[in-house]
Amino acid sequence: LALGDSLGGPTEFVKYDSIVEKWGPMGPEEPPSPIAYVTDDTQMALATGAALMRMANPGAAKPEQWFEALRESFMEWYYDLDNNRHPGITCLQSLGNLASNKPWREATTIGSKGCGSNMRVQPVGLLTDRHGFHVKRRAALAQLQAAITHAHPTALAASELTAHAIHLLLSGLDPDDLVERLISHAEAQRGVYYENALGDLWERAGDSSGAAYITRGWNEVINALGKLRKALESPDRDADPGVKTGHGWVAEEALATGLHCFLLFKDEPVMALRRAAATGGDSDSIACIAGSVIGVYHGVEAWPEAWRARIEYRERIQELADWFCR
Repeated sequence: LALGDSLGGPTEFVKYDSIVEKWGPMGPEEPPSPIAYVTDDTQMALATGAALMRMANPGAAKPEQWFEALRESFMEWYYDLDNNRHPGITCLQSLGNLASNKPWREATTIGSKGCGSNMRVQPVGLLTDRHGFHVKRRAALAQLQAAITHAHPTALAASELTAHAIHLLLSGLDPDDLVERLISHAEAQRGVYYENALGDLWERAGDSSGAAYITRGWNEVINALGKLRKALESPDRDADPGVKTGHGWVAEEALATGLHCFLLFKDEPVMALRRAAATGGDSDSIACIAGSVIGVYHGVEAWPEAWRARIEYRERIQELADWFCR
């Protein structure tokens, strides 16, 4: 995730033709040196991981305990002096509201489905049965961490599905089966509203029920997965992948295009990450998501040792990895 963020940071907001002109059709060859600086995407993913580490036993915790841990970690990020990497407006506004002691369902941005909701969810996808997390428990936590800042139902659904993709690959799923498994999961989750974690959020959104609220989100996610399936029927490894699956400004497109890049180069991790960083959209967030699924499938050895040695926040990343292993 951090390597994708670092590789895609310089190309974010840059038009694809300009990326090609400066870096070539596959984008930057390696992250910046001597320090591979990251953006708010990695910072917030680490904040999500820090929230898990705050809890003595996340698997036994109740949703209100999840929220308190997430709130504390997100607020630490909000006030951190290093929070100067062009953070997303939605995150800042929602957390600013939370800082003024508004209840989180009033503080959150109800209409936002930005990718800031699912570029940080990856640590949740690493929670397994041995951590006390089955599919539905992991889904509720993934949706809650999104809803604190981005409360459009598509942000929640895309976040859950991002975590689920990581879980499936961690469990040994063949990448060739990934899209169909994700579509099946999304269809099964239509109408499943996690009231224990989300409360009456659906009422603030103006929907008739929790089921109606979350179904809206899953419908948009399923549509994005349909575009991904169609794109992979006629793969084009040389073009901007965002043309077919979206440029990642919203959560479902960030997931679809991150997966698109991974599946175009499923056996070439470095090329997949470079492809994700060379898109005419939210390149760092797309590459974050791509890096997550590439890394969980191939392992840390997929990345050149020199890249790993200079990544920013390396010690915090290692600390989180050690926590999962314990």
